[in-house]
Amino acid sequence: MALNAYVTANGGEIGYAQAVQAWAAGVIPWVEMNPILLKPQGDMTSQVIVRGRYVGKVNAADYYEQYFEMGWRAIEESLQHLGTEFDVIICEGAGSPAEINLKHRDLTNMRIAKYLNAPTILVVDIDRGGAFAHVVGTLELLEPDERQLIKGIIINKFRGQRSLLEPGIKWLEERTKIPVIGVIPYIQELFPAEDSLDLLERKPSKAHTDINISVIRLPRISNFTDFDPLESESTVSVRYISPKHDLGHPDAVIIPGTKTTIADLILLQKSGMAEAIQHYAASGGTVLGICGGYQMLGQIIADPEGVEGQAGRYQGLNLLPIKTVITGQKIARQRQVSSNFPQMGLPVTGFEIHQGRSRVEPQGDNQAYQSLFDDANLGLVDKCQSVWGTYLHGLFDNGPWRRAWLNRLRQQRGLKSLPTGVANYREQREQMLDNLANEVETHLDLTPFLS
Repeated sequence: MALNAYVTANGGEIGYAQAVQAWAAGVIPWVEMNPILLKPQGDMTSQVIVRGRYVGKVNAADYYEQYFEMGWRAIEESLQHLGTEFDVIICEGAGSPAEINLKHRDLTNMRIAKYLNAPTILVVDIDRGGAFAHVVGTLELLEPDERQLIKGIIINKFRGQRSLLEPGIKWLEERTKIPVIGVIPYIQELFPAEDSLDLLERKPSKAHTDINISVIRLPRISNFTDFDPLESESTVSVRYISPKHDLGHPDAVIIPGTKTTIADLILLQKSGMAEAIQHYAASGGTVLGICGGYQMLGQIIADPEGVEGQAGRYQGLNLLPIKTVITGQKIARQRQVSSNFPQMGLPVTGFEIHQGRSRVEPQGDNQAYQSLFDDANLGLVDKCQSVWGTYLHGLFDNGPWRRAWLNRLRQQRGLKSLPTGVANYREQREQMLDNLANEVETHLDLTPFLS
């Protein structure tokens, strides 16, 4: 279950965290690495993605009845496919393996471990407290054939002096007869997030920056990993603000992607944030909408089939001359395009994931809005380069484009431009993953599992 998604080379949709894990392993992300993806939409419903393809929307109470058998077949097929291509498969569980009310229909934990007869590691988050109780309680609730698969325990996110933890580790090993194979310290590093709770836990880490960017924290926000590259810029501060809070006067405002564009648009309007953004844009402020945020910037969003809920037509923010129709058919594909703005000819890569088609309305002789890329369907920018909209996720991953866009903000502040000849964010991500692997390696012994 994830709010952030990625599109594979064959147009399949997987969780972004699974893509990161593939990159960390030095391989290309495949849909088989995430056989089932649930994308929460609010109101206890989720989109169901099976082996990369959208198969429907379901209420939480009906999910297992409708998709359990299909889901297990997808898992089996994916494991078989991966087994023919790789020497080692690492399966990540989700949540607790001992939720007794859900265990009979849990597809993500011990059912797979038993199916593969896989040596299993139990990982506990000590930062939240109660770690020893969590380990002992989980083991007590597992069936004997499940418990015998647990070959090691990892204590994660430890803060403090290791020697003070040793008596607890000794007790735990004596009590469970399972070795603690690692104690991983709390690592202050920004990793791609899986859910919006991460946004609430992030603390400002930069004392002084040149540029301040506000991202609207929509109730159903998605793909906010789009903004990790901005946070990697030492001169940029990224702040996530609730629609109920004061917009203030940032250097730029970003409306991100969302699972349900119409519901979040209505909330922006009711909270007063929509009007605040309109006033901000009218005063010359820079506004960027991505995916659902791009749709909101338009004139009309129509949902004739009720794909997002109740069928109807809804007024947008009227900052871009587009009209969007929400459809049941989802577009999911990787893209390679060339930019027209803020600098002509920059190569840009990214991906689309959306259930809407946007049409640019005729502008007459005065072309006040122009295509952002060489594909006119991917986005628009006004002639003042103040209002931007695009369907392209991963836009800021492109280092030269990101710097060119930030330099426009810097020029407005009278600041010196930053060099644009920088690497794409994937190189920074690779370095981050290398650093993480090196750090974890010093605190973890996986030799028994890999021999």
